[in-house]
Amino acid sequence: MKSTVSAPGRGHKMPVCTTDKSQAVLAAVDSASGKPVVVGHSAACSLAWLAADARPGKIAKAVFVGGFPAVDGRPYADFFELRDGVMPFPGWGPFQGPDSAGLDEQARDAIAAAAVPVPGGVATGVVRLRDERRFDVPVVVVCPEFSPAEAREWVSAGDVPELAKCRHLDYADLDSGHWPMFTRPAELAGLLAGLLAAAAEGVSPGGDAATTP
Repeated sequence: MKSTVSAPGRGHKMPVCTTDKSQAVLAAVDSASGKPVVVGHSAACSLAWLAADARPGKIAKAVFVGGFPAVDGRPYADFFELRDGVMPFPGWGPFQGPDSAGLDEQARDAIAAAAVPVPGGVATGVVRLRDERRFDVPVVVVCPEFSPAEAREWVSAGDVPELAKCRHLDYADLDSGHWPMFTRPAELAGLLAGLLAAAAEGVSPGGDAATTP
């Protein structure tokens, strides 16, 4: 039976550094029965990849939704300005266009109101990757605000160095904007359930892992 694991955030003790987040995920991986699937969204794709690096033999699959893992030596998520030691939600300006597709004004207001500022120690924490066996972990890139063709092009061009070295890399199309958990939750859940089932059976879909209309 495959399972998924989650990192601390709202409703949990907030992590103060990237190591806190990574250790929380690794604790869940270590306590899981069988090999879990780790799923990261946006910046947390790096978190999922850190788990693959630390436990390459214990993870069935890494799934990246709307993002890519950082390379060794780069900050975890220094995307926006820090204020008073935290990185608050920057407003919708940086997300105009495909990123915010499908979100009406009510949804945007709700997301902004619920957003939790990222502690500076998490945002600027340096990613450290040490075990090249991580490249043996099967990876699926879920493409919400960009297409599988675009993602392939970026990987082929060397813009995503970590994924260029993966030995088992698939893509899944989910035309939803950057937040499919809000805009297409049922489709995202179904896609992840399919990936979990395939991992449980030890099956690699090959090519595009999944597509949705």
